[in-house]
Amino acid sequence: MRCMVLIKASPQSEAGEMPSEALLTAMGQFNQALFDAGVLVDGGGLKATSVAARVRMSDAGTQVEQGPFLPCNEQVAGYWLWQVASLDEAIEWARRCPLPMPDEATLEIRPLNEMEDFATASDEVREQEQQLAARLAEVAR
Repeated sequence: MRCMVLIKASPQSEAGEMPSEALLTAMGQFNQALFDAGVLVDGGGLKATSVAARVRMSDAGTQVEQGPFLPCNEQVAGYWLWQVASLDEAIEWARRCPLPMPDEATLEIRPLNEMEDFATASDEVREQEQQLAARLAEVAR
């Protein structure tokens, strides 16, 4: 199963403070372990919400909101996309993660919906999704 692991923001990350050299080294080693185990699909850190935008959509139209967004502990500072056998495996990997923020941090693990989760999707929609996935995989090479 694929899952998105969200690293929640801190006041420091929202202030644009970059991680220490020690944390960058520890995260690099953790990312290498994820890669070596075939777990890591993608990942990265996000800039502070002060340089972000939200696009809100409704039947009435769209609205753009410029950051920063509050509260900061509800924002996302980084992410990984992992390929694991189960949620339990993802939790075990998350337990091994170096502390990504000063003092405390929250990692939120969210399984992705896969095509088989959409039981009512037509064969046409499934075929379209498979073609797109194949093209994306080709581009990623």
